Amino acid sequence: MESLVSIVIPTHNSETSVLDTLESVRDQTHRDWECVIVDDGSQDKTVEIVRLFIQSDPRFKLETFQKNKGPSAARNFAIEKSKGRCIAFLDSDDLWHPEKLERQLAFMKEKNAAFTFTAYKFSSPSGVRQQFFNVPAEVAYKDILKSCPISCSTIIYDTKMLGKVYMPSILKRQDYGLCLRLLKLTPKAFGLDEFLSEILIRPGSVSFQKWKAAQYQWQVYRDVENLSLLSSLYNFSHYAYRGVRKYGLSRLVSKPGK
Repeated sequence: MESLVSIVIPTHNSETSVLDTLESVRDQTHRDWECVIVDDGSQDKTVEIVRLFIQSDPRFKLETFQKNKGPSAARNFAIEKSKGRCIAFLDSDDLWHPEKLERQLAFMKEKNAAFTFTAYKFSSPSGVRQQFFNVPAEVAYKDILKSCPISCSTIIYDTKMLGKVYMPSILKRQDYGLCLRLLKLTPKAFGLDEFLSEILIRPGSVSFQKWKAAQYQWQVYRDVENLSLLSSLYNFSHYAYRGVRKYGLSRLVSKPGK
């Protein structure tokens, strides 16, 4: 397997977190990568911070949007610009373990896999609260309709095997839409059950507001996958049940910002 990995990072008003994210990329033990950063119309000092950090490392490339277009547009633009065989995703408030790319690429080669993901942990901004999430050995399209164990910042897919696959142009849950698209092209995604990514969860984020996330889940069923009402209800019932088991009822139905 060719070793160049294209890392896709969208940024938007990320001045408090983006430096740590970029440092986690720079510290990777796998050295053959490019990092395509697309700033989505930030109004803070994100672009200034990124430019200063990347000026001495040509593997980092920065593109900017003058106006906010949303994370799907930013990620898709980065995918379009990427040159690596494999494409990896990292959000601008998440972190990678230094061996993340090395371990996952070796895993892909071992499994001859076109699409892989890893275990991860959720952390509060203070780092005081943490929650660890293991992942299954493999999932198929029908599995993730019911419940998706894949976090965006753990995904790597192989463009030589699948081509360049883009995220759907929806407001939220684009990464879930991407997973569904990928699993229409390959029978399985393989999970590496090692905690190689750290996902920062802020109060007010969609990942924290599980009720709002559930609304976007339904939108993916109906508007992106064009599932029938019966199929949507069937899969959503599984999604809701597993969500309650994973997070608890109070988190699932909490109001935005609570």
